[in-house]
Amino acid sequence: MTADVDIWVLLDDRAGNRSQALGVAERLGHAFREMEIRYAVMANLPNAMLGASVSGLDRDSKAALHAPWPKLVIAAGRRTAPVARWIKKQSGDETRIVQVMDPGSGDTAFDLICRPAHDTGIKTGPNILTISAAPHRIDAGMLDAARDLWRPQIADLPEPRIALLVGGSTRKHTFTPAMGRMLAAAASDAAASIGGSLMVTTSRRTGDAVDTVSQALKGPHRLYHWDQGGENPYPGYLALADAVIVTGESVSMCSEAVASGKPVYIAAPAGLISDKHHRLHESLCRGGHARIFDGRLSLDWTPEPLDAAQDIADEIRKRGFV
Repeated sequence: MTADVDIWVLLDDRAGNRSQALGVAERLGHAFREMEIRYAVMANLPNAMLGASVSGLDRDSKAALHAPWPKLVIAAGRRTAPVARWIKKQSGDETRIVQVMDPGSGDTAFDLICRPAHDTGIKTGPNILTISAAPHRIDAGMLDAARDLWRPQIADLPEPRIALLVGGSTRKHTFTPAMGRMLAAAASDAAASIGGSLMVTTSRRTGDAVDTVSQALKGPHRLYHWDQGGENPYPGYLALADAVIVTGESVSMCSEAVASGKPVYIAAPAGLISDKHHRLHESLCRGGHARIFDGRLSLDWTPEPLDAAQDIADEIRKRGFV
């Protein structure tokens, strides 16, 4: 017996995982159910030990997972993988399971694994799809709505308008105030050189460096300070930009930027970018989707949009999972 909604999306506590799984589900164009899952201490065990199991979930999350089972489960991130496998097992192997990123163990149990090309040790196989970027929720419909919403807010900024998407520190690397100052100054000079303006948005990871970003900005611009409250104009700036400068420590932001179809420049300050992110940058540049920001901007190129969520959705349809 199958569920009244044929697609379940497993959503855990990591925003990046949620966005990737939801982005794929939304591209399919079918109704789906969002299954909120929360972890218990056993989720920290290796997936090779957990196998097909809900042992890593708290009591309420376990109780919410019951028959009738869906036709398809979409999940992202290592800790969701044992849960997806358990659902498939409970369904008598009728449920198809699609996992975004390396599941950590039990590859053959998954009907489709979507592995980023910039990860090391990429495997191949009939159930493995290599993707060039991370899936996400930014699509044409979202950009159209954001464009209409935010256009009046930046009407006074001269064109061309350059979106500067500032991320920040990662678990292993720090986005320093000096990095913020250099980036803001370089972006301001680049915008001035083509007679344009900057639309700047920052994130919580920008931290205290947001102050040096603000101080170093020159010329016409609009700045969203990460803790000012209100709605983040990030999708609006992405929709309205004539070109995008994005800090390269975020796979998600780089992936969202190259989905816009705008000229994308990746800012990669020394000391901030990991080897994995360097591999991503090289792949995007090699494919003609982005260039490394060296202080100069050109608007005379139009890259092909790169949408990993759509690629995964197309593969799911091709395989007859929905």
